[in-house]
Amino acid sequence: MVPIVPVSGATLPITPPSAVASAGSASGPAFQDVLTGAIAKVDSFGKEAAASTQRFLSGEGEELHTTAMAAQRAELSFDLFLQVRNKVVSAYQEIMKMQM
Repeated sequence: MVPIVPVSGATLPITPPSAVASAGSASGPAFQDVLTGAIAKVDSFGKEAAASTQRFLSGEGEELHTTAMAAQRAELSFDLFLQVRNKVVSAYQEIMKMQM
């Protein structure tokens, strides 16, 4: 049996000022690449949750808490992605309203 370990605090990545200043340069990843990567990650969490649920239901030794954590991770990642998408669409609409 695996012991229960405490949940550590979430840490945010710290962006150095030089990276913020060069954010407009072409050296960073393209928006399309970031978006594609995020979609793939959310999809992988969903597939992982579905596989964990299937293993649990078929009695292959998957524990209930592991299955619940995978399902929650998939749901939270999808909700976060949806909120980010809404913010991007809102920002795009605001930009389109600007006078040229």
